[in-house]
Amino acid sequence: MANYELVMPKMGESIFEATILNWLVEEGQTIDHDEIILEVATDKVDSEIPSPVAGKVVELKATVDQVVNVGDVIAVIETEGDDGKHSKLIADTDTNGANNGNEHTTPEVPTSVVVNETVRKLKDKKDRFYSPLVRTIARKENISKEELESIQGTGMGGRVTKQDVMEFLILKSDDGSKEQQKASKEEDIVEAFEENVTKSSHDSDLEEVVNMTRVRSTISKHMIRSKETAAHVTSVIEADMTKMVEWRNRNKVKFQEKYGVKLTYTPIFLKILSELLREFPYLNSSVEGDKVILKKYINIGIATALPDHTLIVPVVKNADQYSLAGLAKQSNDLISRARKNALKADEIRQGTFTISNIGTFDNLIGTPIINQPEVAILAAGAIKKKPAVIETAEGDFIGIRQKMYLSLSFDHRIIDGYLGGSFLKEIATKFESFDEDDF
Repeated sequence: MANYELVMPKMGESIFEATILNWLVEEGQTIDHDEIILEVATDKVDSEIPSPVAGKVVELKATVDQVVNVGDVIAVIETEGDDGKHSKLIADTDTNGANNGNEHTTPEVPTSVVVNETVRKLKDKKDRFYSPLVRTIARKENISKEELESIQGTGMGGRVTKQDVMEFLILKSDDGSKEQQKASKEEDIVEAFEENVTKSSHDSDLEEVVNMTRVRSTISKHMIRSKETAAHVTSVIEADMTKMVEWRNRNKVKFQEKYGVKLTYTPIFLKILSELLREFPYLNSSVEGDKVILKKYINIGIATALPDHTLIVPVVKNADQYSLAGLAKQSNDLISRARKNALKADEIRQGTFTISNIGTFDNLIGTPIINQPEVAILAAGAIKKKPAVIETAEGDFIGIRQKMYLSLSFDHRIIDGYLGGSFLKEIATKFESFDEDDF
């Protein structure tokens, strides 16, 4: 027999940790190859992890809600093999999933099934929801998972309340006054809990404390990390979108009839950007220490707002290889499934550049935060009719034009104002000189 050490797999170049959501197996249980054994949460999606081997689960080394680094051992599985030998699933793949010279590699959760985010339904005691306060008490008082599941909940839907846990602790104890124990424990627990929950100093009837969802908390950390990592600079330019707007208005009905998909501005932007990123390779790169990694592939992310007011960035892989119709189908499909929480883990990773269409919300100008490990992000504002000076061979005159602000945030560590400004100017020029023959 041999012991197989399962490690947390790498699920993206910018993903360094994941949270254990739920173990679907128990110690001592026999499992099959490719059987789903746990659910984990990364930056944006929850994924199911299959076992790469068949055997018996000897030990689960990570607990539910534990944050685990990529490469850490999370389980030991006993397999058929030579006695004394240990296998280890190595989670060290490059951004394209290549083996980097290791003896063993991990398939990067290829077709991860996305699990519904946020609230877990109250199916049975093993699945039931525990509030942050209850979890804090359990950790502080060393209440095991089995003990917590054994507590009879008196809250709505059978939830375990603070009072339920306090009564359990008192019954578990053999000495001291019941009330003294309860008061002492509550005092300690409130102190511990206040470290995790913001306490209002004002009238509690006028304010409500709402805990961040896990996704919101992850986005928060990701944004802070980006600001701490990259030296952000934002440049803004105004582009005349009249030609593009008029072409789209003339062709959107025919386009939908021919290709079965709506013609929005997003695929047009993607088409132009994918071509320009070939000419400006430093805008399609990442930074690792003192090295600049110039990407040979162009994967453009589309920042997408979700119904629960969170954000996700699905990625159009190899965007420069698609026609306008292909980009329209790809982007529409990704955005649609993103809003239904139906993306696969692979569809939000390996982005090399991101675009955020803030004009969807009628916003004019934004200063977007770079989506790490990328080095630039473009925000496209709302297109508005404006009076403008039009220069012609016969002289200047005032006319009504369709105008849009473009905001480019870039990483000043490797991109200076000249390069960033030149790239932004070239984008505006391409938008303004829109030629329908190119599409």
